[in-house]
Amino acid sequence: MRAFRSVVITGASRGLGAALARRLAAPGVVLGLVGRDAAALEQVAAACAARGATPRIARLDVRDGPALAAALAEWDAAAPVDLAVANAGIAAGTRPGGAREGLAALRDQMEVNFLGAAHLVEPLLPAMLARGRGSFGLVCSLSSFRGLPDSPGYCASKAALWSYGEALRAELAPRGLAVTLFAPGFFDSAMGGRWEGPRPLSISAEAAAAKLERALRRGAARAAFPWPLALALRLSPLAPARLVDALVRRMAFRIRED
Repeated sequence: MRAFRSVVITGASRGLGAALARRLAAPGVVLGLVGRDAAALEQVAAACAARGATPRIARLDVRDGPALAAALAEWDAAAPVDLAVANAGIAAGTRPGGAREGLAALRDQMEVNFLGAAHLVEPLLPAMLARGRGSFGLVCSLSSFRGLPDSPGYCASKAALWSYGEALRAELAPRGLAVTLFAPGFFDSAMGGRWEGPRPLSISAEAAAAKLERALRRGAARAAFPWPLALALRLSPLAPARLVDALVRRMAFRIRED
């Protein structure tokens, strides 16, 4: 099992990122917490400090690559990062009343969910490769495996992240670095709270964070839950497209505005 002493988590102010930070917090662990909500980050940092960790905060948007790179350089110089988790994400989709998400929302989701993850990974890679060790966790989604009619932008951004992560893992594993792709189903979060529709086999953010922590410590290549839904979506490309299209149309949902 891998031990992590210097960790960076994006999207750490709430939900899965905050729950993971609390789980990893322990004496001797340095935690870099990245998010947009300063007050929420301070609360997470206080909870981590109470567990003996040393928290560091960067209030920024992962779309701002230079700002994130500057924070990462400072943190890595002080305590070489051995785990970075790209968790920051946003979701749009069909709105109540049937309005489509539109081009601006498509762009925002790609910039946060995919490029925001790359803004975390790429600046850390040179130093990690020089050290010959380190781990990345990329929080994707079961929607990485199949586009859903009510969230094309979200699904596309997570599919891009999944493909990027698969390529990274194949490239980096021979050089001592681990890449874990995490594809969760439904779990409790502020983002999930805007969802109007069925949420099969949903779990708490804490339970999802426990699954992610186990996968990271094992150095797992992939981890997805719940397994029945993950298996069905992974196998869906083998079924006739018209059949799968008809089935996913029955999974209609709406996403409320923030």
